[in-house]
Amino acid sequence: MTAPQHYKWFFEATTAVEGHMHAIARTIVARQTKYQHMEIMETLSYGKCLVLDGRIQSSQADEFIYHELLVQPGLLAHPEPRRAMVIGGGEGATVREILRHKSITDCVMVDIDGEVVEECRRHLPEMHRGAFDDPRTRLLHEDARAYLEKTRDRFDLIVIDLVEPLEEGPACLLFTKEFYTLVRDRLTERGVMTMQAGMTKVNEVFFFGAVNRTLRDVFPVVAPYQGFISCFGTPWGFILAGKGDDPRHQSAGDIDRLIAQRLNPGDLGYWDGQAHLHSFSLPKFLRRAVETNDRVITDSNPLIVT
Repeated sequence: MTAPQHYKWFFEATTAVEGHMHAIARTIVARQTKYQHMEIMETLSYGKCLVLDGRIQSSQADEFIYHELLVQPGLLAHPEPRRAMVIGGGEGATVREILRHKSITDCVMVDIDGEVVEECRRHLPEMHRGAFDDPRTRLLHEDARAYLEKTRDRFDLIVIDLVEPLEEGPACLLFTKEFYTLVRDRLTERGVMTMQAGMTKVNEVFFFGAVNRTLRDVFPVVAPYQGFISCFGTPWGFILAGKGDDPRHQSAGDIDRLIAQRLNPGDLGYWDGQAHLHSFSLPKFLRRAVETNDRVITDSNPLIVT
């Protein structure tokens, strides 16, 4: 009988009382930036992973699931998206997904942590796939809220790809009614916002519900959806908020036709008409959590994820 191989392990605490383990092949980068602790490590199950402040952001094996969930519903809900903005998005994979659409002429990515972006650019080409070098991409390292306050630009799609606020600080002000109002005002007439919105597993749905409740004070259309992200070890919530059409009214056939018209064959590995229907069809407990949550997140009363 062969003795089991001994690995180094990375343990991610998904909540205060629960976690998920990954065997590590090697650590590629580990450093403290001005804003957060970052690591790029290679795991035996998922390949290279970006880890910020001890939490996995994406993995080489299944990042396509997360990033297609985050981006594609928003682009497909807009009649002809041309200009897009990404808030956060360090790996460059969010921009990559946006640039798949032939109609996109300009995509600005605003990520305050230039050190993370530079390390991802160097070590995670499998994720960004040259998106940083695309002539349609503009990369800015500044505070996203300050940028939105001063810019006169308007966008068909704004994607918020940020870690949930884990402590009181500037990140808290990117999950408030005031911030979402600013986002809405920087969208075009039928503009769409999409965002990641935390876990959607049993007993961990308050943040998801509170963000949905907050957005309903700001946008005429708020459509929550979810998908299972394997490397996270949990189902994950997303929200589409917009000024135009409700994606829940799109059929599977509608989505498949739009994908065929707007993208190159074989571009997507997760999102299609069936995935669309599945993701927006929330289970009963999650619908109830969204419908009954009355917490509105504001600048003066922010929400910290514990």
